[in-house]
Amino acid sequence: MSFDRIVRFVPKGASSVLIGEPVDSSVDVGAAVRKGEDVQVKVFSGKSVLDAGSPTGETAVIDRILSPLAQEEVGTIRCIGLNYKRHAEEAKMTIPEIPTLFLKPATCLADPWPAPTIIPKHTIASDSADYESELAVVLGKDAKNVSEADALDYVLGYTASNDISSRASQFAQSQWCYSKGFDGACPLGPVLVSKKLVPDVGQLKMRGLKNGKVMQESPLTDLIFSVAQTVSFLSQGTTLPKGTVIITGTPAGVGFAKKPQEFLHDGDEFVVEILPHIGSLYNVMQNEK
Repeated sequence: MSFDRIVRFVPKGASSVLIGEPVDSSVDVGAAVRKGEDVQVKVFSGKSVLDAGSPTGETAVIDRILSPLAQEEVGTIRCIGLNYKRHAEEAKMTIPEIPTLFLKPATCLADPWPAPTIIPKHTIASDSADYESELAVVLGKDAKNVSEADALDYVLGYTASNDISSRASQFAQSQWCYSKGFDGACPLGPVLVSKKLVPDVGQLKMRGLKNGKVMQESPLTDLIFSVAQTVSFLSQGTTLPKGTVIITGTPAGVGFAKKPQEFLHDGDEFVVEILPHIGSLYNVMQNEK
């Protein structure tokens, strides 16, 4: 593994897509770019985080952060529902005995701010756009029928995601794919962090902030199914190709469970913050025209 934290981005003064490692190993890339600060990146020779190559000796400054992976690299996004104890409790649902899987198409994958996060027309009409702060896992090689003991060998790294959801559609159906499968409903970023920096995801802490107000706050020790358990389970009888993204569930504090409810609207900023290492995924909502 040739990186600690890698970012995919468009540099200032150019239109090409580059990958590389932030010069400052401690900078929260998403927060710094949102504030208009220059973030210097050591450019790598590869064109994909799945084959990063090596440092070229050149540096560049980030203009736009992109999702660590492109849509054509991720295939079907695997999503785990009800994977935090306190979230299952707030949703008044039984804690599952096996992981609850739903799918998002690759067209859900989206970039961090300044790319807008679109609220679909029918979700605007029902006023039910919701946020879900999540840890995302990216696989670095094909996985099939892997054991729990070996599962982390297939993990390339971790990033942040937001499982944007239409609650009206979700609660009108028994299946979740439709209500969570809209274009751009899975923003990802800002950086992909090597698993060597995160030997235990239980060391991470996650917050979700709407317009600066903390809505979700949880250690990842509240996960019901670990990353190893999840990867192993999803791989049974099913090939998970290199580049597969797995989003691992959201902690308590989602909008529909609050009293009064707190949904997303045009112009709202939502931040998924996972510390240390991963940093802040910024998204600003925009109503579909």
